[in-house]
Amino acid sequence: MKKRGLFILAIFCLFAFSMYAQTKYTISGYVKDEKTGEELIGATIFIRELQTVGTVTNAYGFYSITTTEGDYTVTAQFIGYEPQSVTIALRKNSKSNFTLNENVNELEEVVVSAERQDENITKIQMGVEKINVKTIEKIPVLFGEKDILKAIQLMPGVKAAGEGNSGFYVRGGAADQNLILLDEATVYNASHLLGFFSVFNSDALKDVTLYKGSQPSEYGGRLSSVLDIKMQEGSNQKFGVEGGIGLISSRLKIDGPIEKDKGSFTISGRRTYADLFLKLSKYSSVNQSKLYFYDLNAKANYHINKKNRILISGYFGRDVLGFEDRIGVDWGNITGTLRWNHLINDKIFANTSVIFSNYDYNIHTDFGSTEGDIISRIQNYNIKQDFQFFKNSKNKYKFGFNSIYHNIIPGVITAETDYSISELDLPHKYAWENAVYISHEYKPDNLLGIEYGIRLSSFSTLGPGEFYSYNSSGETTYITTYGSGEFVKTYLNIEPRLAIKYIINTKSSFKAMYGRNTQNLHLISNSTSGNPTDLWIPSSNNVKPEIADQFSLGYFRNSKNNTYEFSTEIYYKYLQNQIDYKDGAELRFNESVESQLLFGMGRAYGMEFSLRKKYGKLNGWIGYTLARTEKKIDEINNGEYYPSKQDRTHDISIVGIYDLSKKITLSASWVYYTGNAVTFPSGKYEVAGQVVNYYTERNGYRMPAYHRLDLGMTLQRKKTEKFESSWNFSLYNAYGRENAYSITFQEDPSDPLKTQAVQTTLFRWIPSITYNFKF
Repeated sequence: MKKRGLFILAIFCLFAFSMYAQTKYTISGYVKDEKTGEELIGATIFIRELQTVGTVTNAYGFYSITTTEGDYTVTAQFIGYEPQSVTIALRKNSKSNFTLNENVNELEEVVVSAERQDENITKIQMGVEKINVKTIEKIPVLFGEKDILKAIQLMPGVKAAGEGNSGFYVRGGAADQNLILLDEATVYNASHLLGFFSVFNSDALKDVTLYKGSQPSEYGGRLSSVLDIKMQEGSNQKFGVEGGIGLISSRLKIDGPIEKDKGSFTISGRRTYADLFLKLSKYSSVNQSKLYFYDLNAKANYHINKKNRILISGYFGRDVLGFEDRIGVDWGNITGTLRWNHLINDKIFANTSVIFSNYDYNIHTDFGSTEGDIISRIQNYNIKQDFQFFKNSKNKYKFGFNSIYHNIIPGVITAETDYSISELDLPHKYAWENAVYISHEYKPDNLLGIEYGIRLSSFSTLGPGEFYSYNSSGETTYITTYGSGEFVKTYLNIEPRLAIKYIINTKSSFKAMYGRNTQNLHLISNSTSGNPTDLWIPSSNNVKPEIADQFSLGYFRNSKNNTYEFSTEIYYKYLQNQIDYKDGAELRFNESVESQLLFGMGRAYGMEFSLRKKYGKLNGWIGYTLARTEKKIDEINNGEYYPSKQDRTHDISIVGIYDLSKKITLSASWVYYTGNAVTFPSGKYEVAGQVVNYYTERNGYRMPAYHRLDLGMTLQRKKTEKFESSWNFSLYNAYGRENAYSITFQEDPSDPLKTQAVQTTLFRWIPSITYNFKF
C-alpha cells in the first residue's frame, strides 16, 4: 500500500510538471521604427495583465517573453514614440513584431534619455549613462560641431581631459582605460585635430551607452569604462538625405532601402575645410600648410529570412597636418565589422561577429638634403560569439567568447640623405587575447533584481623577438629569444561581476555593484591632449596586467510623475599594477621603453550627484562629482600616495535646454572643475653656468581652476513631411574666461634671478553657426 501511494504521488508530480510545462509559451519578435524600419534598442515590452512580466529589446531590437497561457494585452513602448498594444491569445509560441510611430510632441520634451520613464529605478545596472543622440544637437559646443564625446563629458563621474579635448576620464581612470567601441570594433584614438573634435559623426549614430560602473560580463579589456556606440542602419522604407554646413566643416548622410522591408544602407561623410582658409594667408609658410580631417561611416544590413540577418559596417577617418612641404603628420582609424544575427529559437538569440581595427600614424620630414619617415600601427583581428537565452520572465542568460590577435608596430624610422639610407625598426609586438563569459539576470519579484557573472580572460605575449628583463634600476639583466608564435608570457585572470537592485517603492530604489576588470594594452604617454604619436604596448614579461576592483552603492529617486530624477552614487576602486614614468623618461621611439616604467598601486574614490528634469519646456541636468585619484609607487614621493594627473577634487556641470516656442530652442551649459595635478619646479640652481629647475614631489601642484559658459540657439526654419531645415547658433566661452591650457616657466627678462610663469590660453569667445537639412 505504501509503494502504491508513492507511485500515485510520483505520477501526480509528473502530470503536474507536464501540465506546467505545457501551459507556458513564448512571445517573441522585434520592435522597429515604422518610418525607417530600424530596430529600436532598449524598447520596453510588457504584459498589462501581469505586472511582473516584461523585458526590453536587446542590441538588435529582439525581445522574448515566456509566460503561462492566457489572453493578454502586450504593449511595446519607447520614449519618443507612441506605444503600441496587441491582444494575443497565448495558446502556442507566438511571433509579434511592433512598429512604433514617433510622437512629435513628446520628442520636443524628452531630450535627456531614450529610456522608459522609470528605467533609472527599475534597471539593475547602475553607473550607466544612455545618451540620446538628439540631445547633442541642442548642446552648445566648440565650433558648433555636435559631438558625442563632448556631451559625455557633461555627465557626473566623467571629466574632460582638457580645454576643447575629446579625451575623457571616468571615475579617476586614465584616458586609455576607456574601451571605445564602434559597432563592436575598438577605436584606439577617438580624436580629430589633436583632440578638439571626436571621430564620431553624430549623424551616423543610433545608440550610445556609457558604462562607468562595473561593466556587464560581455565587456572586458579596460579598467574604467566602456563606451558602446552603434551606428544607424538606414531606412528600409525610402531614400533620404540629410546634412549640415558649418563654419569649418560640413557633413552629408544618404540612406535608403536595398530591398524594402528586408535591407537598407547608410553612408555618412564629414570633412573640415580649415585648410582652405590657410590659403588666404599672404605668408607662404601658412598658405602652403595643411590642416583638415575627414571621416566616412558606412553600414548595410539584409534580412535573409525570419531567423537570419547579415550586417556589415565600417569607419574610415584621417587627419592631415602639414607645415609647408617640410613636415607632414597624418593619422587615422579604420574599422570593419561583419555580423550574423541568428535566431536559434524563440528563446535563444545568437550573434557572430568578425571585427577588424587599425590605428596608424605617419610622420614625414623633408629638409632638402635629408628626408625622414616614421610609421607606427596597432591592429586587431577579432572573432566574437554571443548568445542570449531568454529562459522566462525571471531569468535571462548571456554567454559567449571572443578571441583577438594584436599586431603592434611601435615604429619604423627611415632616414634618407643624398649619400645613404638608414632604417631603425623597433621590435614588433604580437599578442593573443581570449575571453569566455557567462552572466545571469534574475528577477524573482517586482522588488529584487540580481545580475551576476564571471569573465575568464587570458593574454599571451607572442614571439618572434628578443625580450629583455630589467632590474629596479632599469638595467638589462638578461635577454631571451623566442621564435615566431612562441608563447613568451601568459596571464590568466578571473573577473567576477555582481549587481543588485532593490526597489524601495514606486519612486525609489537602492543598488550595489562589484566588479573586477583587467587591462593588457597600455598607452604610454605623458600628454593630456591625445598626441597621435602616443604608443600602445601590451603586457609582457616586464609589464603586468592592470587590475581594478570597483565597489559602488547608489540611491535613486524620481518625483513629479518621473519628471525629476535624482541619484547619488559612491564608489571605491582598488588598482593594481599601475604604471608611471621615471623622472626624465624617454618614451617615444625607445626600443627599451619598458625600462623607463615604474609600477605600483592606486586608488580612486568619490561621490556623484545627479539631478535631471526630463519633461516640460525647460529640461536638463546638474551633475557634481567629489573625487580623489592617487597612486603609490615606491620610487616616487618616497613611496607615499600622490595625486594622479587626472585627479580633480570638484567637477560640476549644468545643462539647460528651453523650448521657447515650437521653432526656437535655447540652450546653455556651464562647467567648473579643479585644475589637474601637475609637476612644477619648486626652485632652481646653477650648474656650470646653466640654470636647472629643481623638482620635489610628483604632481604636487595644481593648474588653475577651470570654468566656462557656453550658449546656443536652434531655429527650426521649415518642417514638412518631405523636408526640414534648421539653423544652430552657439557661443563657446561666453564670458571669455582665459583658462590655462598650459603653464611654462622662463627666466624673468627684467631680473635673471627670478622665474616667470607663462600661461597659454587657447579659446575665447568662439562663435559658430551651422545650417542643418533633411529630406
